Parts: sequence; structure tokens; C-alpha cells
Amino acid sequence: MGAREAPAAGGRDQPEAREANWAVQEFAAANLGDARRTVRLIDLAQRLGARPSASLPEACGDAAALKAAYRFFENAAVSDTAILASHLQATQQRVAQEPVVLAVQDTTLLDWTHHPATTGLGMLGDVTHQGLVVHSTLAITPQRVPLGLVAQQVWTRDPAQVGKKHQRHQRPTAEKESQKWLTSLQALAPLQAACPGVHLVSVGDREADLFDLFALERPAGVDLLVRAVQNRRVAEPEGVLWAAVAAVPVAGEQTVVIPRQAGQPARTAHVSVRFRAVTLHAPAARVAEHLAPVALWAVTVEEEDPPPDVEPVRWRLLTTCPVTCWAEALERVEWYACRWTIEVWHKVLKSGCRLEARQLETGDRLRRCLALYDVIAWRVLWASLLARTLPEAPCTALLDRTEWHALWCAIHHLPTPPAAPPTLSQAVRWIAQLGGYLARRHDGPPGVTVLWRGFQHLFDLSTMYAIMQPALPSRDVGKD
Repeated sequence: MGAREAPAAGGRDQPEAREANWAVQEFAAANLGDARRTVRLIDLAQRLGARPSASLPEACGDAAALKAAYRFFENAAVSDTAILASHLQATQQRVAQEPVVLAVQDTTLLDWTHHPATTGLGMLGDVTHQGLVVHSTLAITPQRVPLGLVAQQVWTRDPAQVGKKHQRHQRPTAEKESQKWLTSLQALAPLQAACPGVHLVSVGDREADLFDLFALERPAGVDLLVRAVQNRRVAEPEGVLWAAVAAVPVAGEQTVVIPRQAGQPARTAHVSVRFRAVTLHAPAARVAEHLAPVALWAVTVEEEDPPPDVEPVRWRLLTTCPVTCWAEALERVEWYACRWTIEVWHKVLKSGCRLEARQLETGDRLRRCLALYDVIAWRVLWASLLARTLPEAPCTALLDRTEWHALWCAIHHLPTPPAAPPTLSQAVRWIAQLGGYLARRHDGPPGVTVLWRGFQHLFDLSTMYAIMQPALPSRDVGKD
């Protein structure tokens, strides 16, 4: 590649040359075969991250940058896994600082049916829809702060497999899409080896209720937490899982908040919690394989008196983590509730970053684009949830000097910012206000929708602020 791969140099305090550049932190270690490609990746991340919802022409800002972006996504020498590898390293560094990390797995479908000329895609729900299947593992703290991606699998479905769903029980797991759950769990072994003091818990929804997943060998420090859907055979006298757990007395009761759902307002629910150790037998259809039974703990959460016309709360969880008391049972339930975070990340990726609106003509180019927007979506979500966990931390954990200066001046309609940066919580509320958040006394914390809008306005503000301000003396660079 020629020298034009490198972005134009900006001023000392331009947004393109930031003192605390998140894009550098996430992508500087990317090995793309040429250092200039890594520079281009960092520049692209910064430009697209500043305007997550914008089209590529809008986000790039000029013809030269747009041409360079298209060339980057077209470059067959750059793989999506290589783009994401640097972020995975940065995630590992954040994981190493935590005692417990939840590795939440989930699948989403990226649909480009409305761009029928795009090649290299596969079918989705049926042959009339085309796109990519993406299975991601997101590291999350028990306080719901997303630390970044741990692993991601992307593939296309073969239309030749249409109509063969009834044959799935005749094939081994390794030949089915359900292998994705095992592959994600196996990705935690090297992470745990690099972070030996961290307890990693792989969390999956009902689709992850697979005997092979429970039976898979795991290193010490790696556990499973899965929502059960199958009433499996157990070694306990009751014979089957649901009856075995129902046979034990209620350990305690709890009031939980049920978030707003389609057509239903938010509400509180009174639930009872039970738990017990169970031993799962292998599925009856696999008796000939002589599979060893698996010892687990079961936790159930059931709503006692749900309102009429409302689906009652019912969680049945299976875990390899010991559950020997009420506190441990509640902790496992709270861990599973954190699974919601990856659903929000998918929302940011699709709605906030408008990934399914990207028109790059081929599946390979879209995979490279996905790898970049994966990290941009994570940053938006991280900013939202980090502010709730560390509200009094300085905003320099998220913003560089130019950004928080510009933000403060815009919100306060004053030309000179204070010497000390505001708190992270305050800065995030101001960014959300740029995106339409009203910040009324009774309003809850800002969500990701107003945040991704606010980040786009913040980029424009910080760009203009940098133009209007004299360059900082060199002795001040890096001080906050």
C-alpha cells in the first residue's frame, strides 16, 4: 500500500490526535501485515466512532478519507479476526482487574436482505432473507459494566440445509450450529490462563441448554450458568429435573423489577427461589455412548401470583458454581440477569451503528466492517454503564481534554472550562443531553440511544472547539 494509507496529521489537540485516544487503546496492537493499515484502522475507528449512526461519507468527512475507508474494507489482506484481535487483548487487560467476570454468549442475525446485490452472504430464517450469523461472547462485570469482547464467531448458512432441521438429533454437536456454545466456552481457557486470579462464568440463554456443554471439560476458574429449557433426566428420586427442584422447600422470597417489554410497562414481581444439587443423566437417545452423568446445581425463580394476562416470571438455571445457601442462589440469579447487557449491545450495533444499512457489496467487506463496529458499539455501551458504576470518577476515563472542555463550555454557555474535569456521571449526562436526554429530576439514568446521538454532537463540538482554541503548550499535554 502507498503512503496515502496514513491519515493526515492533525494539530496537537485535534480530535484526530487525541491525548487519551480510545481507538489507539483498542486497535494499536492490531497486526494487519503493514503498520500503515493499523494507522488507517485507528483513524477509521475514531471517525466512525464519533458518528456511529452516520453513513460512511458523513462519518469520514471528506473524499480522501472516504476513499481510504473503502480501500480498507476491500483489502483482502486484512481479516476481520485480525481487526478484532487487538480489542480482545485490551479486553483481557480489563478482565485481569476484576475478581469475577461473566462471559455472556448470544447469537444475532445481521440482515442485508434489502441489499440483494451483496454477495457472499447466507440465508437467515429462510431462503428469502440473507445475511450473516454472529455469535459473540461479551465480558461483563457483575455490576453490568461491559469490558469488551472475548470471542466472536461469524458464519453463513448453506441454503442446501433448508428442510433438514428434523435431522439435527442424528448429527453430532460438532456438525451443528450448537457447537458455537462449546467453542465460546473453550475460548475462556486461554483467557483464564492469562488471568489466573479471575473467576470466569460463561452465561447462556435457553438455547445453550446442551448436555455436551455441561459435560465439556473446563479448566479451574471457569464455570457455566445456563437457563434450562429441557426437563432432563436426573439421578434424584424424582427422576426429572423440574420435579426434583420443586420437591425442595422455598429457600426465600424476593421482589424483582421486570423491565418494560413489548406492550407491557415495567413492573415488580414477587418471586420464590429454590435450589438444590442435581446430577444430570445423558439424553436417552445417547445411552449407547455411555456418557458420564454431570453434577450441577439448579436454581429456580418463579412468580407466585402474577397479574392477569401477564406471563409470569420463571427462570430455571443450571450452573457448575456451588449453590449451598440463599446468598449464593441470589448471586447466581443476579449474574444471569446481567445477560440483558449483550442484548443492549446488539441493539447499539444494529440501531445505533446502523450496521445493516452498510452497503459494501460483499460479505467479506461487511465482516471487516462488523469487526470495527463491534468495538464502537461496545464503547457506547461501556460509557453508559460505567458511569452508573463509578459515578464520581473523573470523566477523563472516557473523554480527552478537548472533548470535556468542549462539552462543558457547550452545556454551560461559557467560553472557559474549569481546571478540574467533571465527574464521569455528570459528563455522561451532558453527552446524553446533546442527544435529546431531558435530565429532569424524575428521569432515570440516560440510555444508550441518547448517548450514541450525543457522541455524534460531541465530535462536532470538540472539532470546532479545537479550531477556535490556541494549541496547548507542550508542557501541558497529557495533564488533566
